[in-house]
Amino acid sequence: MATVMSPPEAEAKIMENISWEAYERILAEHPNSASLRFTYNDGWLELMILSVEHEEPNRILAAFIDIITAEMNIHIRRVGSNTFQREDLLKGFEPDSAFYLAANAKAVRGKKRLDLATDPPPDLIIEIDVTSPSLPRFPIFAAVGVPEVWRYKDGRVGIFALRGEGYEETPHSLALPSVTGEVLTRFLKESEELDSPEWTRRVRAWAQSAQS
Repeated sequence: MATVMSPPEAEAKIMENISWEAYERILAEHPNSASLRFTYNDGWLELMILSVEHEEPNRILAAFIDIITAEMNIHIRRVGSNTFQREDLLKGFEPDSAFYLAANAKAVRGKKRLDLATDPPPDLIIEIDVTSPSLPRFPIFAAVGVPEVWRYKDGRVGIFALRGEGYEETPHSLALPSVTGEVLTRFLKESEELDSPEWTRRVRAWAQSAQS
């Protein structure tokens, strides 16, 4: 029988002893739950209810990626919080935002369903950590081979690169080498102070200068 434990944050709930079949059944029962994230790891299932505090930095960082990839003429496929699964690894997750870039963007172009058993993992994932989820997600990302994660936590964005079986924080993005954690943190803070058009102009100007 599944047991449920409530973590300190009201937004997250974790269940133990959930079979893969039960996990897939729960996903099927919530086909359009944009306000929920489901994370599965070897019998553990976390359900997280999203908040404005969670979604706003996610949207801003995703907008940043959209702008700079357009300015730098980098192919991109945005797959948002698509459900990624590896039944053979007993792992499944819904990232806050996920992106395929350059060659991999072309490789998955037009695909309506992505299968991590045959398709590459996303090149870049955004992870917003405002509720300290009970189920660690980095080991899941590492197990399926996600090469890079941008994590927002405590007002700061860190860039993490996959090294062996885990992640190490790194100064520069692997996928977008001009980008640093400091740049991401600065533009995220500026998004709170500037009107959207002015913020967009500044990001675009930075992307243009980063190529010169």
